[in-house]
Amino acid sequence: MEKKNSLDSFAIHELQQRIAEYEDQVAYKTLFFQFFLPLKSFAFSIVKSKEAAEEIVSDILIEIWARRKSLTQVEDLKMYLYVSVRNASLRRLQQLRKSSVLSLDEVAVDFASLDQNGESILLTQELAADIEHAIQQLPQKCKLIFKLAKEDQLKYKEIAVLLNISVKTIDHQVSIAVKKISEHLHISLKKPSSN
Repeated sequence: MEKKNSLDSFAIHELQQRIAEYEDQVAYKTLFFQFFLPLKSFAFSIVKSKEAAEEIVSDILIEIWARRKSLTQVEDLKMYLYVSVRNASLRRLQQLRKSSVLSLDEVAVDFASLDQNGESILLTQELAADIEHAIQQLPQKCKLIFKLAKEDQLKYKEIAVLLNISVKTIDHQVSIAVKKISEHLHISLKKPSSN
């Protein structure tokens, strides 16, 4: 049986309720494994340290269990987790850098595998490599927004809150990303084959 890649908001809310009301450890483990890697990737894009990112996300997820009784007060758990990780990552970065300002242009973004959904599995390896190359060529801010929107499947409004920018900016950045990726693919597909 194929494992579902991401939980919808109803499933997340159901897990949240089971954790809060019944102290359901299976529900907590499901939630933990659902969010650990995407949150770690997000934290890493800010702190640039695998160990620090893992520690930040682990701390946040452990805190969820420690405060499980108050989970019923959290309206949108997915957004709560991303905002918590963002804030903890920025605090950690501030401690490390002793600065208070972080530009989105400084944030490095690494995508998980493109084979995250059924559509991308149909892509050939060559096309997947072309898409990955095009994504890596995007400006850092654009790449981060594109990753949050397309890979982490956050809504534009959630990204706007998370990054403290307007929804219009997000729409514009995603449009730029799609345009640049499609231009890159168009050029790649026109190249004669070396076979």
